[in-house]
Amino acid sequence: MPKTRYLTTAIDYTNAPPHIGHAYEKVLADALARFGRLFGNKVFLLTGVDQHGQKVQQSAEKLNLPPAQFVAGVTQHFLDLWKRLEVHYDGWAATMEPVHQRVVQSLLQQLYDKGQIYKRSTKGMYSVRQEQFLMDRDRNEQGQFGPEWGEVEEREEENYYFKLSDHVEWLQKFLDQHPQAVFPDARMTMLKNAVQDTVGQDLCISRPKSRLTWGIELPFDKDFVTFVWFDALTNYISFAGYRKEASNAQLPNFGDLWPCDAHIIGKDILVPAHGIYWLIMLHATGFKDEEMPKLLVHGFWNVRGEKMSKSLGNVVNPNDLANVVGEDGLRYYLLSDIATGQDSDISPDRVIMRYHSDLANVLGNLLNRTLNMAKKYLDGKIQETTHNDVLAAELRSAVEALPQLTKDALQTYQIHKALAAAWEVLNLANTYVEKTAPFKLAKDPANAPQVAAIMRNLAETILHVSILISPVVPKAARNIQQQLGWASDKSMTLADLHWGLLRPGHQLGIGTPLFPRVELEG
Repeated sequence: MPKTRYLTTAIDYTNAPPHIGHAYEKVLADALARFGRLFGNKVFLLTGVDQHGQKVQQSAEKLNLPPAQFVAGVTQHFLDLWKRLEVHYDGWAATMEPVHQRVVQSLLQQLYDKGQIYKRSTKGMYSVRQEQFLMDRDRNEQGQFGPEWGEVEEREEENYYFKLSDHVEWLQKFLDQHPQAVFPDARMTMLKNAVQDTVGQDLCISRPKSRLTWGIELPFDKDFVTFVWFDALTNYISFAGYRKEASNAQLPNFGDLWPCDAHIIGKDILVPAHGIYWLIMLHATGFKDEEMPKLLVHGFWNVRGEKMSKSLGNVVNPNDLANVVGEDGLRYYLLSDIATGQDSDISPDRVIMRYHSDLANVLGNLLNRTLNMAKKYLDGKIQETTHNDVLAAELRSAVEALPQLTKDALQTYQIHKALAAAWEVLNLANTYVEKTAPFKLAKDPANAPQVAAIMRNLAETILHVSILISPVVPKAARNIQQQLGWASDKSMTLADLHWGLLRPGHQLGIGTPLFPRVELEG
């Protein structure tokens, strides 16, 4: 049995509702999982929510709510959005779950017993917002702690530390020997540079219950809870079935999934969390080099070149955009207008422009005119025909080349390239209509075989493209196939694609607008 492809995303912090960055990451992961299945692979996609921490506790206290009730409310925003955007995950990680807490405590106890966790007192400047002690290197050029750190206060506190410094040399060698461990290459370079700064440093992994009770208790000291690192990061293995023997939870067989094929995160949490802390945690726990996850690091969606932030008031709500262009309109934009791993700008005007130019004018118009002409000239039926010409051969060749082009683009997660290749075929099909002019040919009954061939070529092209873009626009793909009157009795893979899916006698459906024109309110 081939190994199941395991994809996982950074889990979302439940201190505020989702924004467009959350939506992009999950739509990206969902599309990669769907492409994986289209390529004939078994895929397991894990996502979820990070529910512990001091910020959550403080937010709950302000609302006079128990933390569990507060995070349940915020979590529902994420669940609703993923359902709306058809993000279909196979596993859901919620860090409040007992199975997760058991794995976290098991790892902590193992490392404590090995002498990898120790207790010490620290005095220094503490960032309340980032919940960490700061160092001189965190000061800006003016020697001050910048606004990104929020309120900074002097504090002395006793906590537990993980011997991160014992494993930095290993991490440096690992990254040098495994250049494919991080994508894209620029992020690997960034990570290697950051590792140099961790030499000699250990990692604080606890908080005293005197100021934080909303967390997972340390198994070796009940006066402390673990901080985010051994809690949130561990979800990637705990909900994938790691050390599940003592639990009755219905979890996968860990050996069928691990190592992770694509661990999808934003560039802001590569350093130090996932690229340094997470890899070292796994190594210290006993994971071998060949068992390390592959990190797929995506970029940011900016607004007019600026990073989205509440303070700037430029945070984009994905629900607002989906209300205008629909769920598939949003999914298409997010995956077509950015190169995976890079940054891009987002604006409602550009979202709508791409919706009209690509979805409505190219794809929707092609489907509608094809079905309308087929209904008018052929009673909507695919007919047997032997007519062929250079234009038809060119179109068929482009369609038959598209699966491999799609697969090649996805080798480096470049969904935008796969979509660009699909739209080249759609544009070619529209050109084919203009050059063959079936609406003129149909005026002469002697041209009936040629008209029938044109209609079959167009319908076949649209069907193939709908299958190949279905990971990006699943709802639209289903709608297209329904209008074509086509349904498969199994999940399609690339191996099932061949020219002639629509057989003679096949009854096409009625064309209805797939992407109606939209406008921004106000």
